[in-house]
Amino acid sequence: MSEFWLISAPGDKENLQALERMNTVTSKANLSRNSKFTIPDFKVGTLDSLVGLSDELGKLDAFAESLIKRMAQSVVDVMEDSEGKVQENLLANGGVKEKMRCLKLDLTSFVTHFEWDMAKYPAKQPLVSVVDTVAKQLAQIDSDLKSRMAAYNALKTALENLEKRSTGSLLTRSLSDIVSKEDFVLDSEYLVTLLVIVPKASYSRWQNSYESLSDMVVPRSTKLIAEDTEGGLFTVTLFRKVINDFKTKAKESKFMVREFYYDEKEIKREREEMTRLLSDKQQQYGLLLRWLKVNFSEAFIAWIHIKALRVFVESVLRYGLPVNFQAVLLQPHKKSATKRLREVLNSVFRHLDEVAAASTLDASVEIPGLQLSNQDYFPYVYFHIDLGLLD
Repeated sequence: MSEFWLISAPGDKENLQALERMNTVTSKANLSRNSKFTIPDFKVGTLDSLVGLSDELGKLDAFAESLIKRMAQSVVDVMEDSEGKVQENLLANGGVKEKMRCLKLDLTSFVTHFEWDMAKYPAKQPLVSVVDTVAKQLAQIDSDLKSRMAAYNALKTALENLEKRSTGSLLTRSLSDIVSKEDFVLDSEYLVTLLVIVPKASYSRWQNSYESLSDMVVPRSTKLIAEDTEGGLFTVTLFRKVINDFKTKAKESKFMVREFYYDEKEIKREREEMTRLLSDKQQQYGLLLRWLKVNFSEAFIAWIHIKALRVFVESVLRYGLPVNFQAVLLQPHKKSATKRLREVLNSVFRHLDEVAAASTLDASVEIPGLQLSNQDYFPYVYFHIDLGLLD
């Protein structure tokens, strides 16, 4: 499963023994894989400041999770035809140890091998400063993501619009890649070549009648130059003075004159624009994908550090000073085991809060002084980590 439970209990002898009982029961029942989750000692400050940080970290946690989900979806959007390879690009840097830095880990491995990055988030700084550093980092990534995706999507839309003009019916599509200079009488004071769309069922009728639709139509001047599923694109040459009359008669006969005048410079410009947009998209694709890979890793790592900060702050608020608690990471083996796993934890740590433990079994029991719904509160500190970022 891509789900983790990050919990903590007081670090005294009684509760360390409770943790051992938890490990024994969950292992024998094959409920979860458990490991210690090491969190450094921070400068605590006042309890008032911790209460404020608790609220701020809750909001930052939600923001970070939303950000990495948007970044994961952006990787899907950018890779388009390579969606099967998306997970290969959603990785995290190996860790803080020198030999691990160059490695790219899958997200599960990063969480299970988590180590606090002292260089990036110095634990000797006040907690408020550490949280502020993480918040500013994520805000910058969020801002960059919005601007980069907006620029890429604008380029993508421009290219799609140009490509749409090169597809579709002969009535609406661009003709720059269909017609050639040789199809037209150009630079004539008297003659002009028109393009006419003729339904497939009417090809013979067109051939037999186009010369008589108007005066001054050049005999044997029609030629089929393109077809789609519905009809064909024919040329016809006539005198300029009868254009309007020819269009009217053609329309009456269910032949549609396509408004088009051959402009070599415009056709060249359109073709160059398509080439440029394709080149720009390819270049931006590489740059954006690299940026997403690097910054997804940064945002994900920051998110797991936020989880560690939340455990620290809530543990101090819950268990008091001096700081003494043990954090544990649980990875449930399967979805069907989570209910039983919760029952085991509530039983093992019932002594920490009898009212809370009872309320998890009896929804009618209210926890005095708490505004949380009962299912969000347990006798132990608990935070959820869900790595199903594309679910």
